Parts: sequence; structure tokens; C-alpha cells
Amino acid sequence: MASASLQFFAFILALFGVFGDIIATLLPNWKVNADVGSNIITAITQMQGLWMDCTWYSTGMFSCTLKYSVLSLPVYIQAARTTMVLSCILSAFGICITTVGMKCTKLGGDTDSKSHVCFAGGVCFILAGIFGLVPTSWYTREIISNFLDQTIPESSKHEPGGAVYTGFISAGFLLIAGVIFCTSCFKKQQGAWIYPPKQHHFQSTDQESNAGYSLKDYV
Repeated sequence: MASASLQFFAFILALFGVFGDIIATLLPNWKVNADVGSNIITAITQMQGLWMDCTWYSTGMFSCTLKYSVLSLPVYIQAARTTMVLSCILSAFGICITTVGMKCTKLGGDTDSKSHVCFAGGVCFILAGIFGLVPTSWYTREIISNFLDQTIPESSKHEPGGAVYTGFISAGFLLIAGVIFCTSCFKKQQGAWIYPPKQHHFQSTDQESNAGYSLKDYV
């Protein structure tokens, strides 16, 4: 199994990934559109998220509107909602599982059991990273395609907000943590095949010596 320090590093990355995943899911700035206009006093910043749309005025006022209707939303927003929630759930499960299977903890039983638990937690992190990477990529693609579309007016065009970048970084942290936890189990199993226990060699040697003595007795 990988060293305890490497597993602890992967666990810290997973924690950052979980918190970033939750923050990215709740933030309203997946899309940002700054419309200054002719007067900076009336400048507004429109933000659109997965759950609400917010508007910030230069005067200091801030208003948000929840998206109650699910069927009226575009397909990519519905998919982003579902996959981001699944990513948060899987990453939370991964945190609970790897806490038991880490080498530096006293939970989870023997070394073999801990390695299998670490592998299960790593799979949860990898799936969470994939579920977090798909909606952010799809959402960014929709923003860029609308921005490059000449038929859409400039006032309706948006740019990727901070929530999208947070989702990308969080997905990367979860993927790295999952790979570390999964490879820790593979390294242990590979070492067991390459370096078999020496006790079997001693037992076979003892059996051969005992067989030699028995033949001499018969002679």
C-alpha cells in the first residue's frame, strides 16, 4: 500500500474537491454578463447559475430569482444539476470510505481490508470527478457557442463565471485523489506476486530435508 503521507495528501486533495464541488453547485455565477452601457451609474452585472439568477447593480442593490420550473430549463442546465449533485454525493461517500481505509487510521481491520476499502473510496472519487467534469465542460461549450453566434445580440451573450472554474479545479482534485487511492491497492497486490512470502520457501526446504531422512532410514 502507498505510504501514509501520500494517502494523507490525497485525502486533503479530496477534501478541497468536495468543498469546491459543493460551492460550485450552489454559486449563481456560472454565466456572467456585465452591461455597463452609456452611464456607469446604471451598470449592472447579470449572473446565471444552476438554481437561481442574480443581478447586481452598481448602486449596491442585489436581487436573485430562483428557478422553480425544471422543465422550462435548457437540457444542459438540467443535466448539470443532476451530475453536480451526484458528484457531491459520491465525493462525500468517498471521504467517509477512505477515512476507514487509510493507512494512518486504526479503522477498517487488517491491511488487506484497508486496501480494498481504499480502492472503493478511490472509485467514488474518480466517478465524482467525472460527474463534475462533464457538466462544467458542457456548460462552457454552450457559453462559448452562444458567444460566437452572430445572430445573438451582445446584451444576451455571457462569459464563464467563477463557478465554472471552481468546478473544473474541484473535478481535477477529485480525479487525482481517486487515482492515488486506487493505485495504492494495485501496488500492494502486485508486490504480493513479485515478492512472495519467504515462509513457503522454508517450509518446502524442511519438507525436502524430512523426505531425505526418511529415505535414509529405509536404506
